[in-house]
Amino acid sequence: GTGGTTGAESPAAQPTAAEGTEGTQGGGTGTAANPPTGLSGSVFVTGSSTVEPISSEIAERLREQNPGLEIAVEGPGTGDGFEKFCNGEADISDASRPIQDEERATCQANGIEPIELKVAIDGLSVITSTQNDQLACLSFADLYALVGPESIGFTNWSDAQPLASELGSSTQMPDAELSITAPGEESGTYDSFVEIVLQDIAEQRGQEPAARADYNSSPNDNVIVQGISGSPTSLGWVGFAFAAENQEQIRQIPVAAEPNGECVEPTPETIASGEYPISRPLFIYVDKAKAQNNAAVRGFVDYYLGEGVIAAVLEEVPYVDLTEEELDRTRQAWRDAGFGE
Repeated sequence: GTGGTTGAESPAAQPTAAEGTEGTQGGGTGTAANPPTGLSGSVFVTGSSTVEPISSEIAERLREQNPGLEIAVEGPGTGDGFEKFCNGEADISDASRPIQDEERATCQANGIEPIELKVAIDGLSVITSTQNDQLACLSFADLYALVGPESIGFTNWSDAQPLASELGSSTQMPDAELSITAPGEESGTYDSFVEIVLQDIAEQRGQEPAARADYNSSPNDNVIVQGISGSPTSLGWVGFAFAAENQEQIRQIPVAAEPNGECVEPTPETIASGEYPISRPLFIYVDKAKAQNNAAVRGFVDYYLGEGVIAAVLEEVPYVDLTEEELDRTRQAWRDAGFGE
């Protein structure tokens, strides 16, 4: 899955909170083509497995030019990351959702002031075979009826009809084989899909928020695309950028958040605007005091927000770039906290 990597770096380089290691500040914020040099010290980043590939790639590019710099990046998940971060155990927390009130309260109780920086947007595409023209749109209710926790054993699209109707949908499910290939539980893409599409309905119905356990799951997006293209009435989901790269082989189905609601096609524009319902912002949270006391942390974040850096990384990592205006707002938030140029 696009966001399923974990722990590219061991957290061995993590300083204890008491040490507050000093780094030395190198030259400038750097750009995608020219990372700053002369940085040393250590940075520990934890949190979302979805954001981890972005932070890992940026860390790698910065380390190449700064042999004295240690940056450890791990991805135990957004919640686990905030727990460490708010306990003072990490410099930066990657997050695939905004910090919650109780997490912020823990941070505050421990004297930690988180600086919220939005860095990218995650969009997921619901996909089927290019031969499948029987569905113009699927709502969250339809998707819950097809792939949610109450759908185990459904082998035909029409098996999901009673449940979809019960949830208020008027979609007519075709009488056709339902062949599902999608990311498995080890993938951040699976987590995102469950969280955005299935969780609310599952909780309202007293069900465990999860996808049904009986489908072909793979952590490999290429395997998913093969499964989808190889069956004429298939169903699955992958990161948007990956779906867009493979549009000769698969079809992206427009999605509505509400039963019989407005169908929106995934595009970079609809994902960036939040109009496409399976999209969400991705963040890094920086501990203000650690940024003040550690030039390595400042240097890492300065570079992260540098000219063209996130855009270059998102050519490798399939998420949607912020608009120039949104990225400017992020840079402004960093400046407002007393950092950056």
